[in-house]
Amino acid sequence: MPADRLRPGRRSPARSRAGRSRGPARREVTLRSRAAILTVAEMARADSAAVAAGVPLQTLMEAAGAAVAEAVGARWSPRPVVVLCGPGNNGGDGFVAARRLAEAGWPVRVALLGVRESLGGAAAAAAAAWTGPVEPASPASLDGAALAIDALFGAGLSRALDGMALRIVQALRLSRLPAVAVDVPSGLDGDSGAVRGDAAPAAVTVTFFRKKPGHLLLPGRLLCGELVLADIGIPESVLDAVAPSASENYPALWAAAYPWPRIDGHKYDRGHAVVLGGALMTGAARLGARAARRAGAGLVTIAAPADAFAIYAAGDPGTLVTPVRRTSDWSEYIADPRRDALLLGPGAGRTLETRNRVLAALAAGKAVLLDADALTVFEDGPDALFGALSPRCLLTPHEGEFRRLFGDVEGDRLARARAAAARCGAVVLLKGADTVVAAPDGRAAINANAPADLATAGAGDVLAGIAVGLMAQGMEAFEAGCAATWIHGAAAAAFGPGLIAEDIVEALPGVLRELGRARRGQDADAGARQ
Repeated sequence: MPADRLRPGRRSPARSRAGRSRGPARREVTLRSRAAILTVAEMARADSAAVAAGVPLQTLMEAAGAAVAEAVGARWSPRPVVVLCGPGNNGGDGFVAARRLAEAGWPVRVALLGVRESLGGAAAAAAAAWTGPVEPASPASLDGAALAIDALFGAGLSRALDGMALRIVQALRLSRLPAVAVDVPSGLDGDSGAVRGDAAPAAVTVTFFRKKPGHLLLPGRLLCGELVLADIGIPESVLDAVAPSASENYPALWAAAYPWPRIDGHKYDRGHAVVLGGALMTGAARLGARAARRAGAGLVTIAAPADAFAIYAAGDPGTLVTPVRRTSDWSEYIADPRRDALLLGPGAGRTLETRNRVLAALAAGKAVLLDADALTVFEDGPDALFGALSPRCLLTPHEGEFRRLFGDVEGDRLARARAAAARCGAVVLLKGADTVVAAPDGRAAINANAPADLATAGAGDVLAGIAVGLMAQGMEAFEAGCAATWIHGAAAAAFGPGLIAEDIVEALPGVLRELGRARRGQDADAGARQ
């Protein structure tokens, strides 16, 4: 095949061969329809289940290497490329990619960490099919290369890089060569996103079948660059045996439960959210209340301290305000069955009064969202809070609030959020650039659409308001937390630079409009298929 065939916008050797071979047809997976995330152990089970179903490991490796070559050809014109191969199956993928690129006319060198004779199984077969020279991998292997394929180690790396492997990865990082990582950049832990020893940032990472947590959790997400998810022929049915409990947070995860308005409905059908207002930081509750209204709650009331009533009443005319002088007034107000969901914490103050009102809210049996001060007031006695929580409750701590409430929980963010949810019996939304939503039953979602612009005062209050607005309309806490987090990120991304918290609220209609269009399109497609 002429070299100029492997250019952006042209058919790559991998794609051309897929049409002629008996191997599985491959394509870049549509991410929105493939939200499940597999841990390293779960991915190993998926591979084993595919082999047991009759797909040879060598066929999977051939498809994986071809997907890497295809990703390279779709993004670069032919240039000198070095393929850094490791001693395992990741290296086998690299040998396949090298062969495919060389067949397309690319100048390719292969550098192997270890000796060819030590390769086994499918990796040995892939190496045998490579007819070019194989040099010992070292930092000098990068000399003269304009592009590197990092196929040293995949997501299952079990220890920190050391020795020659570490020196090669360090040299790759310092060289600033564009790199294409196979599965993950070498040195990246596929489960936690942590760096084991060192890792070189990739321009593109090609992974297979499903993403790993490390592709989404920081710092892994920053190191992966553009993430390509390739279908290599693993049957979808293996997910039934693997039963993954973690997902990337996409609308597909919660769209069926989203409370879209009905043409025959009215405001009382859309729920009544109540936001507890504070005496001093009045903006926090007002942001939450406005966001709850934008999220679709039919009625939103701020329960305001009597001394600050005038401030709240002078705000948005569509937000109701009721004075609350004592905890008994609060308890009496929320006991009304027409109050559907409660938000406590934003600007509430770290006081005994806030603590008592949280416990009263939980005793009322409502859907309850606790944020900020409503969490930290239990720092010295979290068991009093945990004993009153239920799966209908959503906690939305940032990292500092999480540590004050749960202590030093071991593990990565996904593991820590899951452990916290299991301990307290409520849904935990651990806020951050890689927000994790975890339910007590083990379900979890990692969010990856939040832009850096969200690091602004009041953004968390808006997130809490969106979530409680959805909970007021009947959405369960886990789905509401996932939906609110994704919508929050999408609204911030839609607005862009210069974002402040108020802008997130005003950008919500545009995001919801697009979600509605997607829903109507899916309904139309489903109708056409019937």
